[in-house]
Formats: sequence, C-alpha cells, structure tokens
Amino acid sequence: MSYIEEQLNKCRIQNSNEPEFIQAVTEVIEAINIVVKNDEKYEKFNIIERLVEPDRQIKFRVSWVDDNGNIQVNRGYRVQFNNVLGPYKGGLRFHPSVNMSIIKFLGFEQIFKNALTGLPIGGGKGGADFDPKGKSDREIMSFCQSFMTELYKYIGPNIDVPAGDIGVGDREIGYLFGQYKRIKNAYEGTITGKNILFGGSLIRKEATGYGLLYLTEEMLRQNNHEIMGKVVSISGAGNVAIYAAEKAIQMGAKVVTLSDSTGWIYDENGIDINMIKDIKEIKRERLSIYKKYRPNSKYNEGKFLWGIPCDIALPCATQNELDLKSAENLINNGVVAIAEGANMPTTLDATKLLLSKGILFAPAKAANAGGVAVSALEMSQNSIRMSWTSEEVDRKLKDIMINIFNQISNSANRYGLHKNYIAGANIAGFEKVADAMISQGII
Repeated sequence: MSYIEEQLNKCRIQNSNEPEFIQAVTEVIEAINIVVKNDEKYEKFNIIERLVEPDRQIKFRVSWVDDNGNIQVNRGYRVQFNNVLGPYKGGLRFHPSVNMSIIKFLGFEQIFKNALTGLPIGGGKGGADFDPKGKSDREIMSFCQSFMTELYKYIGPNIDVPAGDIGVGDREIGYLFGQYKRIKNAYEGTITGKNILFGGSLIRKEATGYGLLYLTEEMLRQNNHEIMGKVVSISGAGNVAIYAAEKAIQMGAKVVTLSDSTGWIYDENGIDINMIKDIKEIKRERLSIYKKYRPNSKYNEGKFLWGIPCDIALPCATQNELDLKSAENLINNGVVAIAEGANMPTTLDATKLLLSKGILFAPAKAANAGGVAVSALEMSQNSIRMSWTSEEVDRKLKDIMINIFNQISNSANRYGLHKNYIAGANIAGFEKVADAMISQGII
C-alpha cells in the first residue's frame, strides 16, 4: 500500500462519522497523489497525516434566552486547522446542519483556498447549529453575545480572525464584534465582514460573487471563450449567488435561474437582479414572489436539478447540491463551464463525470476565494488604520482572482494535467502549505 493510500485509509477510519470531511480530504489527496509520488520529502516529513489533523478542535455550549424567557442551548464550534501561512482565517456558519464534520470540511478546504490567494492567512472555520431564521434581533443578539463570550478566548488579530458565512451577515457580525470589544476592552481587527462604519471593507458583501465571475471570465478567456452573450444558470439566492448574477449581467451574460430553500425561478428573458435584491435583501421574502413582478417567469417548488439549458453553471447554494443526475443534465444541455461559488457543491462522482467530458471546471477552493481575499484585505486596512475605495478593493480582488487561475492552470500543466483545474488548485495550494510546514520544522 502506498503512503497516500495508507494515510487516506487511516483518515477514513479515524473520522468515519464525518462524511463531508472525508469527501474533502479524498478530493485533495487523490489530486496531490502525483505530487507526493514525485517528491519523497512529503512522505519523509509525513505531511499528509499532519495536514489532515487540525491543530485544535473547539466545541462548546452556547446558552441564551429567547423572547419568551426560555433558556435555549446550542453547540458552538471552532476548528483551527493550519496556521503555517498566517493567522487562522475562515468564516462562522450559523445553520441547523452545522456539526463537526461540516466545520472540519470547511476548515480543511480553507487551508488551500487561503494559500491560493497569496495572502498571509491560515485555514480555520467555525459556527453553531443555531438558526437565525425567524429569530428576533434581540434573540440573535443574545445568541451572538453568548457565542462570543466563549469564542473570544481562542481568537485575536494575530491568532484567529473569523468572518461571516451562511447565517452570519452584517447584523450577526456587528453583535459578535461588539461583544468581543466589550470583553477584551480592545478595538482590534479580530473579525472581518464588519460594517463599513466600524472597520469593514467596501465590496466585502459582493466579493465572493464578483471574484467568482472574475475567475470564470479568465478561465473562459484562456480557453478561447468569452462571457459576453452566454446564458448563465445559478443556484442559491444569498450574497454569493446575487452578486455573481449581478457581475455576470454587468459582463454581458444573461442569468436565467436562481434558487432558495423552497424552490427556484427561471426567467427566460434574464433575471432582474435589482428585483431579486429587493426581494431577498430588503423584503427578506422567498423567491416565489418574483413571479408576481415578472409574470412570464416560472417558479418551481423543490430542489433545483440543473435541467435548464445554459452555457455556464454556477452552483452557489450549498455542499453536494450538484449530483450525478444534475451533471448529466448539464452535459446534455450543452454546458461549457462550471465554477463553484459554494463550498464543495459538486459530488465526487459528478465532478469526475464532468471532467471526463471535457467541461471547464473551476473548484470552490479557487473560484470562491474572493470573499476571504477581501476579508484579508480588510485585515490589512484595520492594521494600518485606513480604508481603501471600492475601486481599489475591486481592482485588488480582480488581480488576486486572475492570479489564482494562473496558479491552478500552471500547476495542472506542470504535471501534464492540462485543463484539470481541480487537480491544479489542490496541487498549488498543497505545495505552498506543505513546503512551509517543512521549513518550520515538526510543530
């Protein structure tokens, strides 16, 4: 049995109750097999076993009081995975599905994603099985304050810098930052995604979606395609999906789908993004009401199955949403390129099928790195006590995303894996992190 096979089997046995984490590890280890075989130093320094084991896993109780005076209890998590390149960096997710497997898979992915940005940040992730939906502002404040009362012990501007993720937006970040500042009696850039009024960065909300399109545009350009005039299908209706749609439309594409937890919309004439922003960001309604304003559009209840013909598919909802059947639908309907806006939204079997058919495929750890990139830029702005303009941040973001694509393309080509950007992303991120680990000794 090879070193790679041995470590993958060991990881599967030790983490047998964590399927999402195993899936993420399997994708990375299978992709870097060629690198490890090519250079004996990675086995000599046992990099794989050290890499798949987090520096620390923190799990804690979060007790809070609801509006009826009842005491509620949730579980909070923070996994500090690897800080060889810089302070741990990764979002907080508040969602009922959150468990240790979800947090570990996200934290593991974050190591390589952050490495690809070229910025000095390590990988981590956190969250809680708390659902902000249907909660009052007071209840959310109560939960966030209790959550931070435990989390503050483990974070800091040069230690671990959390940000937002699913269920953690401006409101939640504000409450979390306020409680951190109150406990520490220090105004530190320990949390990113803050309101622009107190240390946030311009275009942070747009960053993941915009970055997704910058990388997609570059991938198409280097493969003799252009985004102008293309039909784009997007899943999701959160920040990533909305601002991916907005940027795609600005680039001259036509976006025809979006989805949320209850159903999905199809607008053959192109989705009105301003209407979507009003529905989701102001009214906080379901996508089902879009049809009231655009009678010629269609609303379908249930899971989005990627059955609409498109040139470009951007899965921006959640993990494993694009399964084998969805991949077959996309291939049969003539898809040219897929770029992942969500974290690990494509199943392993679907990914393998898409690659075998020659579909251009940009994996999440490269394609959705725009959010953490601008979070790191926010850290820089906080450190030097200044704020850059939207144009400056956007220009830096675009440069980072183009550089990421060049890294993953060059890494794939170096190992004879032309156009396999999944392998390229894993190889580029792995080599940077692994070589730094070797340089820093056995820690």
